Amino acid sequence: MIQSILEKALSGERLSFEDGVKLFQSHDILSLGQAADAVRQNMHPEGYVTYIIDRNINYTNICSSRCKFCAFYRRENDSDAYVLSREELGQKIQETIDLGGTLILMQGGLHPTLKLDWYEDLLRWIKAHYKIHIHAFSPPEIDHFAKINKIPVREVILRLKETGLDSIPGGGAEILTDRSRQLISPGKCTTNEWLEVMRQAHYVGLRTTATMMFGHLESYEERVEHLIKIRNLQDETGGFTAFICWTFQPNNTRLSDIPPVGGFEYLKNLAISRLMLDNFANLQASWVTQGPKIGQMALKFGANDLGGTMIEENVVRATGAGYHHTPPDEMRRWIEEMGFVAKQRDFYYQYLTP
Repeated sequence: MIQSILEKALSGERLSFEDGVKLFQSHDILSLGQAADAVRQNMHPEGYVTYIIDRNINYTNICSSRCKFCAFYRRENDSDAYVLSREELGQKIQETIDLGGTLILMQGGLHPTLKLDWYEDLLRWIKAHYKIHIHAFSPPEIDHFAKINKIPVREVILRLKETGLDSIPGGGAEILTDRSRQLISPGKCTTNEWLEVMRQAHYVGLRTTATMMFGHLESYEERVEHLIKIRNLQDETGGFTAFICWTFQPNNTRLSDIPPVGGFEYLKNLAISRLMLDNFANLQASWVTQGPKIGQMALKFGANDLGGTMIEENVVRATGAGYHHTPPDEMRRWIEEMGFVAKQRDFYYQYLTP
């Protein structure tokens, strides 16, 4: 039933919304994986799989959005609410550098009172003291900065860029349809607001990533809508470096009654993403939510990158699920066991190893 669609993808023809829905309705995961692997080989015939040494730093866990899927956020008066001090942040960054890290992914909640000058001062301080790529402030955060400071999104991004921001992570996308967002994160930016942050970032010269968190209350049709929306923006700007999808982790959240989806659905979603996203050079495997074995399998289902070593990760950890820090030697072993050559990279997918 899906063979003609797979042949379209393999011939380089763009898949439609209807094609994407039919692929999701199929259970022929082996054919999907084989086609996605062929597309990956065409895009990356060199036989390399990349990874990056990085750390996820959450500068605060205080958030006014209170998304139903999140186990990490705290209210401002909660006993375990925090905003990292410069000393704590500096220790984390220095440890990252000492371990060979080249990037920090820095995100927080939608803090109700911190103004833009606080974030500008933070960026200046990091750049004055440490040589590291700052991949920070997801679209919901930047949209929030614009609203509480009453200035345009473009101005927020320009000011952050001028004070040290190097790139923007794709967090907060979840599923890019307003129906889904109203169900799981009504206090967060809309679909169009998320896309507009990314559009403006690309226009001012910042590269970004795109993400998808699936396996909650969305439909297959909404997953396809999500893929087409980021594909259309990539056509317009060319500013996305990579796409990363991962499965919703329900434990300790207000959606804990939703059964978690497993490796089958993850690999299926990844393979279809590779077939739909014909203008994305890089797809990242989510070993953090799926574990090393499915992470390895992802390299045969369309992924060409294993992502970060995750010296620190707190958001998935708050659900009590997921896998955590993996040393570079172990990550290289995972890659080599699958028959690829491991290459350490930077954010821009430039190789840092021979």
